[in-house]
Amino acid sequence: MSTGKEQLDVEDDFVATDPDEAAEAPVEVAKTNLSKRRTIDNLLEERRLQKQLADYDFDL
Repeated sequence: MSTGKEQLDVEDDFVATDPDEAAEAPVEVAKTNLSKRRTIDNLLEERRLQKQLADYDFDL
């Protein structure tokens, strides 16, 4: 629990950016994040299917 006496670190190195540059950056980040998310989803799906295949009873 917090006692209220803890020192908080505040970063004072804020750099103002041009609004045009700021508008372009999130789109690239969003595309990258979406790409990473799709890759993760594909890996999880592949792992799930491999587990189902390993658990499948071939002695029907």
